[in-house]
Amino acid sequence: MTEYTSLRVTQQDRIAHIQINRPAKFNAMDSAFWTEMITAFEWVDVTESIRVVVISGAGDHFSAGIDLALLAQASSRMGKDIGRNAEVIRGNILRLQEAFNAVDRCRKPVIAAIHGYCLGGAIDLISACDMRYCTPDARFGIKEIDMGMAADVGTLQRLPHLIGDGMMRELAYTGRVFDGHEAARIGLVNCVHDDVQALMQEVMSLAGQIASKSPLAIRGTKEMIRYARDHSVEDGLNYIASWNAAMLQSEDLKVAMAAHMAKKPAEFAD
Repeated sequence: MTEYTSLRVTQQDRIAHIQINRPAKFNAMDSAFWTEMITAFEWVDVTESIRVVVISGAGDHFSAGIDLALLAQASSRMGKDIGRNAEVIRGNILRLQEAFNAVDRCRKPVIAAIHGYCLGGAIDLISACDMRYCTPDARFGIKEIDMGMAADVGTLQRLPHLIGDGMMRELAYTGRVFDGHEAARIGLVNCVHDDVQALMQEVMSLAGQIASKSPLAIRGTKEMIRYARDHSVEDGLNYIASWNAAMLQSEDLKVAMAAHMAKKPAEFAD
């Protein structure tokens, strides 16, 4: 397996656990983080024994967002020509976006387990995940506005589909910090768990439950949900008809039906 400096990546049975691993820096997202996320999710996508991904943070926090040293480093490279500076900045932003696009496009469900700080770029990250769970002491905030900039790696595009347009605008315009209970109330997280131990136990249990399902059915369900987000109802219905024209011929359907009739758990091939 690839060696990582910003992440800790492990496989537990059918679950990949990706931990942001810079606890001394509040798991701030340094230069290595952005390339390592792409590498990690490429590995997840091609490893058929992996069926679910869990993302968490090592130490006391999920992540405080982008490392400010990375922003300072980028600023120091600017020249005198505005056009050329803009081309460099745009390229850098697109490169960072790919790290979270890899999460969004992942063929397997991705679950975020959040405690402590979840600020700035960390909101962009969890917005790209399928589901989010947290502890009461989690602290969320779209902090880019307090740095004099607009969030640019996914929050403003994905968050309205999770919490609604009006609430997203309030949080993006004010940058205010809110806790796990409010995150659940507005629909950002599915559930709040008492502490980190309970959070990880419940999230891993949920991941195991999802991993027990047909991987083809899970893949198709995620693909259809993502497609429906960005297309009309009619387009989505047409796509699922074409998709299932092939997928309903899978052995998984026969396995699932036989297990249901026998009242036994189904065992699906990777």
